[in-house]
Amino acid sequence: MTGIFLQAFIYLVAAVVAVPIAKKLGLGSVLGYLIAGVIIGPITGLVGEETTTIQHFAEFGVVMMLFLVGLELEPKTLWSMRHRLIGLGGLQVSLTIAAVMAIALYLQQEWTIALSIALILALSSTAIVLQTLNEKGLNRTDGGKSAFSVLLFQDIAVIPMLAFIPLLALPELIEKAQSAVATAAEHHDELSLVTGLHGWAYGVVIICSIAAVVIAGHYLSRPLFRFVASSGLREIFTATALMLVIGIAALMSLVGLSPALGTFLAGVVLANSEFRHELESNIDPFKGLLLGLFFITVGAGIDFSILSNQLTIVLALTFGIIVLKAVVLFVLAIVFRIQGSDRWLFALSLAQAGEFGFVLLSFSVQHHVLPPDLAQTLSLVVALSMFLTPGLFILFDKIILPRYEKSSNDRKADQIDEQGTVIIVGIGRFGQIVNRLLVSNEIKTVVLDHQADQVDIVRQFGGKAFFGDATRPELLHTAGIADAEAIVIAMDNPEASVEVVHYVKQSYPKVKVIARAFDRGHSYRLRQAGADFIESETYHSSLEVGGHAMKAIGLHPFYVEQQKATYRRVEEMKSDKLYQAWQSDATEARYDNNYRKLFKRLEERMAEEMTVDRNDKHSRSERGWTPPPKGYTDSLAE
Repeated sequence: MTGIFLQAFIYLVAAVVAVPIAKKLGLGSVLGYLIAGVIIGPITGLVGEETTTIQHFAEFGVVMMLFLVGLELEPKTLWSMRHRLIGLGGLQVSLTIAAVMAIALYLQQEWTIALSIALILALSSTAIVLQTLNEKGLNRTDGGKSAFSVLLFQDIAVIPMLAFIPLLALPELIEKAQSAVATAAEHHDELSLVTGLHGWAYGVVIICSIAAVVIAGHYLSRPLFRFVASSGLREIFTATALMLVIGIAALMSLVGLSPALGTFLAGVVLANSEFRHELESNIDPFKGLLLGLFFITVGAGIDFSILSNQLTIVLALTFGIIVLKAVVLFVLAIVFRIQGSDRWLFALSLAQAGEFGFVLLSFSVQHHVLPPDLAQTLSLVVALSMFLTPGLFILFDKIILPRYEKSSNDRKADQIDEQGTVIIVGIGRFGQIVNRLLVSNEIKTVVLDHQADQVDIVRQFGGKAFFGDATRPELLHTAGIADAEAIVIAMDNPEASVEVVHYVKQSYPKVKVIARAFDRGHSYRLRQAGADFIESETYHSSLEVGGHAMKAIGLHPFYVEQQKATYRRVEEMKSDKLYQAWQSDATEARYDNNYRKLFKRLEERMAEEMTVDRNDKHSRSERGWTPPPKGYTDSLAE
């Protein structure tokens, strides 16, 4: 028992130290886990033979991850993915298998061994790719969605691979396997519901198992969750969520299917359930810990002795498979019209081998398809390719993505062939609403934006916008700033927006400048630059949401409107005083102790004002300050 505690402590210490450092260095959590595994495994030797056993346990994190992914996908969403799921995923697996097999045959491998190697290396790492895409916010991009479609197809493809690999067994390996009888016996002693079944019976069992998951998930899960939720015990709901995932994984294993695929299917079935978010919140912590543990074991499982003896071969195979898969994926990205940087994201993110490669390698050795020494070398290739995956994402972030952004910004500015009463600088979500309001009131506008993609999107929807950098005086002049009555600054760059305000007020003082502020400090700088009207991008929406929250808990609408009006009045006074305090400090320490003390006093003033009624000082009841209009309650009931 003491040994278990020590091992658990070592793994946790490695994660706690390495992952935050990796995150701060911009390397991502996955690479942090992998580095931690290398340190406690091959480098220091703090962990040893138990790593493989722990890895099998930690693979359950992948199962949980796919369950959570399924919860995010409604069946209709999955159906909408069918073309990329089958087309893109099917072509990726098929072309990669063909390419790897051709190379293996060229290197004079038996065709059965060549095909087995191709099946193993065709798969990518679901765990690393999905975790990194979510972490970097790339899962909603076209490249991220395409990568997910391929990963899902690969997980499905594992099933026929497991069924097909035993057919590739080599007679000479079977004859030499007498010394491995114990291992084979151990394999055959595993629990299974399909051992010895004929093909048609095996098919029936599989269909019945999948049907059981779908039917039980749809009809039985809701009564079960309601019953558990009625107990009011959160830990019982957590136990139920784990029971559900573990039970489905066990069922899939008993019938020879992928546990990850089964739990993914269950997640899709439960995607419309009212208990979806509760399931997510209960499963997610376990998923995160087990995935982290899995990545640590991958790093710890790298055998440096074999690596040093076969360094050239292992590195050549690792980089070769990464380049080969990236080329295949890049070609498919072109065929399926994945554009711009998403094309590179798709190609680089899936260029590694995957965690199911370890499963197929072990399975191939057990069924006498691959020699053990070759399997050890391939295991190193799989592990190293996974280890290098975060580096591919860094390559995308630091080198490829900036080049696409730069090429977009290097686009020649449009020729502005019209002028308007109001010039709008920035056509993002904020600027679009302003423009639509003005245009719908027949006010002539000229819209400028420095992001070419944003301009193109506006044009696709029938709007008119010009590409160009508004910080360039000649562009504003061409847009008619001299004759405009107002300019709206809705740029996403705070520094540039202040620069534009300063230039316009200095050169065209009669033009009214209305500016969007990101925060209080930005509003101060805009005010100092001379902006006539400044609005915080979140102020009014936040105030409205707060009002709705007050009404939702039972406060009367009249009282809520009174408090909102009080907040606006005090906030306006507060903003003036804070700006004066900020402006009076000529040093860089704008937010010194005096400023913070003033802020606290004004916040106290806000609280006091909220507790005081209007001028009549009467009761603060819902109708104490003004009578409601006649028939008001009737309109509320409608």
